[in-house]
Amino acid sequence: MSTDIVTDAVLREVALTRAEYDQVVELLGRPPSPVELGMFGAMWSEHCGYKNSRPLLKHFPTSGDRVLQGPGENAGAVDIGDGLAVVFKIESHNHPSAVEPYEGAATGVGGIVRDIFTMGARPIALLNSLRFGSLDRPRNRYLFDGIVGGIGGYGNCLGIPTVAGDIFFDDRYNGNPLVNAMCVGIVPHDKIMRATASGVGNLVVLVGADTGRDGIHGATFASVENPEESHRGVVQVGNPFLEKLLLEACLETLEVSGVVAMQDLGAAGLTSSAVEVASKGGLGIEIDVQKVARREVGMTAYEVMLSESQERMLIIVEPPSLDALVTIFDRWDLHSDVIGVVTDDGRVRILDGEDVVADVPATFYTDDCPVYIRDGVESAAIVALRNTDISSWDALEATDVLPALGRLLASPNICSRRPVVSTYDHTILSNTVVAPLEGDAAVVRIKGTRRGLALKTDCNPRYVYLDPRLGGMHAVAEAARNVSCAGATPIALTNCLNFGSPEKPEGYFQLEQSILGMAQAAEAFGTPVVSGNVSLYNESEGEAILPTPTIGVVGVLDDVTKHSGSTAPSGTELWLIGNLEATLGGSEYLAEIHGITAGRPPALDLNLERLVQAATRALVGEGIARATHDTSEGGLLVAVAEMLAPSGTGASIDISAVVTANDNSLARACFGEAASRVIVAIEPADRDLFVRRCAELGVPATALGTVTGRSLEVATVGSVAISDLAAQWTSGLGTSDAIV
Repeated sequence: MSTDIVTDAVLREVALTRAEYDQVVELLGRPPSPVELGMFGAMWSEHCGYKNSRPLLKHFPTSGDRVLQGPGENAGAVDIGDGLAVVFKIESHNHPSAVEPYEGAATGVGGIVRDIFTMGARPIALLNSLRFGSLDRPRNRYLFDGIVGGIGGYGNCLGIPTVAGDIFFDDRYNGNPLVNAMCVGIVPHDKIMRATASGVGNLVVLVGADTGRDGIHGATFASVENPEESHRGVVQVGNPFLEKLLLEACLETLEVSGVVAMQDLGAAGLTSSAVEVASKGGLGIEIDVQKVARREVGMTAYEVMLSESQERMLIIVEPPSLDALVTIFDRWDLHSDVIGVVTDDGRVRILDGEDVVADVPATFYTDDCPVYIRDGVESAAIVALRNTDISSWDALEATDVLPALGRLLASPNICSRRPVVSTYDHTILSNTVVAPLEGDAAVVRIKGTRRGLALKTDCNPRYVYLDPRLGGMHAVAEAARNVSCAGATPIALTNCLNFGSPEKPEGYFQLEQSILGMAQAAEAFGTPVVSGNVSLYNESEGEAILPTPTIGVVGVLDDVTKHSGSTAPSGTELWLIGNLEATLGGSEYLAEIHGITAGRPPALDLNLERLVQAATRALVGEGIARATHDTSEGGLLVAVAEMLAPSGTGASIDISAVVTANDNSLARACFGEAASRVIVAIEPADRDLFVRRCAELGVPATALGTVTGRSLEVATVGSVAISDLAAQWTSGLGTSDAIV
């Protein structure tokens, strides 16, 4: 059935195609009302409906012995022992942050925190993963300063430490920065709350901020190309102090026996929260928008249902428990209203006083959302880049090694993140054991137990760009390797899939192949994907971002005191365990020194990767490793310098074995990149034990040298003062008065 009642302009506003609108009409047997159309647009958006990615996400392993809740709820929950679960998820706020960086990033933090305490978990840590264009451009500097400020401003005020993250710069992010926020919380197994309506006649309570016009069409705005063409009103304004009250009040309501479900109002606001709790429970829900508290006069039912005003929560409660619930909210100075009821007819019915403005089966919004399976085609231009002969860059004179090292240490993708992390308070709650800049992953203690968690986000988008499947595998491997370097066992992961338009064959190819690579690596490491987010249509001026499947990994330490940082103590010996062979393909060296992204990314042997990570964990747990650091962007010499620069201590090293393994190429030996290798600092007295344990654990170990003096001395290459390298390393991001 087709109709021309709705104009193309209206369909663009709700991000539905004409064919999708026709499908709505066919489902309903009539044209939708304006409110119904807006709700379909939100629920069938990529952000809420996953219509281009849903079939691909089925490739991920999502179950395991530790998994208590996989994908499908607000966040994943994984057993960590002692009757406790870690609850975590990562989400994007890319498009809002491109329009208004401070509030876009701030409300991204607020949204992901609500996903965690909605599950009944107390948030204990925040992470982020950021991507920007070159800071030489004033617009990118403005975005960088605003986004970092927004993350720090909201998290600090909320009282949750920001403990880890990653940042990457490339011109392909010039018009479209990426802002991915991750939150981690702790909850007893029996206190996990789910967003599933139950109990016909139970009351629907809306608590928190009054509803305004901010954020209307936010979900649809995030699911179309050229989001900057949309109006500024899509960006929400957050209030972290109100969210703190909401957090504490909602956690207190877990003690009220009649609270049966909880759902935050995030993307698509009241629409998505109402539809999701009804659909999951196989029941219906009836809401009267007249009962929704508003901060602006004249708001229509359409605006109320699609507003994405922040700091709001939907709670399903049994009628006898309502007074106890309201008492808690009143004590926390939070406004609450009964706005509806759970019904038995499976329909989402929206009233505006006496008028019925929407009446649709819940499954029409969810189960009947269109799904697109497309044919991906790899870009011929990218194939040509991957097949580029990069051997001409293997040649590097010994006299050029240390100048190149300094230049790499000063590059934005390698330099110290202190100007950023100093914006965030990582000491709140006094749980942080390994702080930002101190290790490859953050380590936080679980109070009341001996346990700890290691946390990290990561992704090398150049690898994914040049080879999506291999790059997806690398993203999982590196994040897990960072957690293993802390001494923790990776137990599960979350991901945020940031890509361009899936409607373009090249974009769909990148998305599909990356997912296949991530799934393969996650299966190999025994780290199921328990939550995540998809952010597509990240494009500006017709150019997509670098494909960026950000990975967040959580690892467990049974004894939090047995952890490792990355700064090598004076007097220790440096050894390289694992892979010796490196490549310049997709490396920071090629990009920074020669201005090219080309070649094949490093090979990844998942069996060797498992062995290296297991060996690293064993060496840390047995107290043999005094410091550990994986070699990633920039290669071996960069990793060595990063282990020395924070303390100002030098080292005397000999890399001849690595040079030989790389066909006598100094460039590959010094700056080539490779998976499955970690630098370990040990005490000289433990040398024999270390060598024996590496042999028993099945990983090769190569001596590099000793941490000593105040210079980095590289045999047959030269010497440079660590203070000079440290000065270059700390200068890469510059300074800005806008970072507060």
